[in-house]
Amino acid sequence: MKAKLNSLGKETPGGVIESSGRGAAVSGWADGNISKGKTPNQRRALPPGDDLPQRSCREDGSDVSPVPFPRWKRILDITVVVLSLPCWLPLMGLIALGIRFISPGPVLFCQERVGYRGRRFKCLKFRSMKVNVETQSHESHFERLVQTNSPMTKLDVAGDSRLIPWGRLLRATCLDELPQIFNVLRGEMSIVGPRPCTPKEFRLYESWQQERVDAPPGLTGYWQVHGKNRTTFNEMIEMDMHYARHMCIWLDIAIIFGTIPAIIGQVYGSTAKKSAASKTTSQQGETETREHCI
Repeated sequence: MKAKLNSLGKETPGGVIESSGRGAAVSGWADGNISKGKTPNQRRALPPGDDLPQRSCREDGSDVSPVPFPRWKRILDITVVVLSLPCWLPLMGLIALGIRFISPGPVLFCQERVGYRGRRFKCLKFRSMKVNVETQSHESHFERLVQTNSPMTKLDVAGDSRLIPWGRLLRATCLDELPQIFNVLRGEMSIVGPRPCTPKEFRLYESWQQERVDAPPGLTGYWQVHGKNRTTFNEMIEMDMHYARHMCIWLDIAIIFGTIPAIIGQVYGSTAKKSAASKTTSQQGETETREHCI
């Protein structure tokens, strides 16, 4: 179902979300096309949340004094983590053993990210790539997506030699992000919120785009269940800013329940793209063979 939000966050024709200030009422799902065609100045005209404290990050994203998460959010995070422990703890153990068995090197990958209000923290992930591989290609890919405002496709969609065996599956299912549950327990992340970016990525943001850190970073979020890799960079920023201004417990619960269907759709789409890419490569090879024979 297509939906667009007007500057007050209210429902527009075909929309499914109504909100006013902090009280967001979630009545369904949209595909994330919130503000196509708007300029940055028009997007900045969206009203801020009525009790969001002033962002405390410096221009370079360096560490600043911590700002506590909203109390309701912290209670929800701990509740979800504790109730789901019988599911995620054995799964994390199996994944850790698998990585240890199929690829030499550490099981976990630790990277500095920009969190709530610009505070930096060490983000944990299961290692899905070989040890000491180059990262310039990923950084160049991200810069290109930002500059061209293209859909946020992953670099490994068509295959990536840097990935360990089963690494692509870990990334497609988001299972590589399970260790971030410990970031949640440490109060550095939330279950729901914008994905934390790296300091280098944060420096590419324009001032209006930095508003996405006005919400605690999360394992899943509004963007993840509204299109994710099908959306452009500016659309991702718009969704994160919308969430930061309207986050409430009911919106978080709706996003949590929408995450599993979104992951299933993402895995299916990733598999379909890989099959299409393999088919195209095979057809090109057959064409070259025929031309050579002729």
